Amino acid sequence: MSDQHDILIKELIKLLEGGGAHATLEDALDGIPADKLGIKPHGLPYSIWQLAEHIRIAQWDMLEFSKDASHQSPKWPDGYWPKETAPADEAEWNKTVAAIKADRKAFIELLKSGDIYAAIPHGEGQSILREALQIADHNAYHTSEIILLRRLLGIWK
Repeated sequence: MSDQHDILIKELIKLLEGGGAHATLEDALDGIPADKLGIKPHGLPYSIWQLAEHIRIAQWDMLEFSKDASHQSPKWPDGYWPKETAPADEAEWNKTVAAIKADRKAFIELLKSGDIYAAIPHGEGQSILREALQIADHNAYHTSEIILLRRLLGIWK
């Protein structure tokens, strides 16, 4: 690989992991009291739980699409959002947070493994590069919403 390619991969990983220009998703999800996960403050449409679970579902979908021609995406938009406002219990919350991290790690391994510019054979012109940028953009957008909810709930640093 060329030096430019290596630099791009490193920068994409930093972008996916967050924290360059803003708080990381891990920062946003850390230390939230369980009783606050399902609150929709000030009439906002989503709770912290729903945003985190939406991030998990969307990121998982982009990962699976990128590597599996037989993957079936959830139905838009309902399949990308949980109906419940809060997780059933702490174990479900922890499972969601762990899945977000594991799927991001798996995508980063995919990013390192091949031609990021090539069209995904079963796609409509998408590439691994495009999917990486989309995951990073999507996660950053919703991370900021989680932080806003935390501010409204008085639980942000």
